[in-house]
Amino acid sequence: MNAKLELVRNWLIKARRDLAAARKLATDPDPYLDVAVYHCQQAAEKTVKGFLVFHDQPFEKTHDVEVLVSLAQRYDARFSTWIEAAVRLTPYSTEFRYPSGLLEPTPDEFEQALEAANGLYAFVLPLLPPEVHPWAAPSPR
Repeated sequence: MNAKLELVRNWLIKARRDLAAARKLATDPDPYLDVAVYHCQQAAEKTVKGFLVFHDQPFEKTHDVEVLVSLAQRYDARFSTWIEAAVRLTPYSTEFRYPSGLLEPTPDEFEQALEAANGLYAFVLPLLPPEVHPWAAPSPR
């Protein structure tokens, strides 16, 4: 696998692991929804970054999923349907990460974030070649 495809695959692996971490943190008998919702945002961010790397689209260091989704629209107009989810997810990169008035999202808020992140991940995977999918066996070097 060439270096670019390997990087795309690595972004998707990290996104998949963020989704798994979010689920585990939320279903623990003592759930940590603040950390779980952060992983939802991270999964969405990394998913779109993988797509952009595949298309050789540079992007600045950002946690703004809306900016990333807007860039991705250049390659597939259907990304426009993910703007609302991106707007919802972006604040979770910092909102519950630091002490403030709200320490944790509601369970419903977490479920919406997980659904958005899962949906975006499921949307992006078929847009990329199978060899970059996280479960694809890496090709020999």
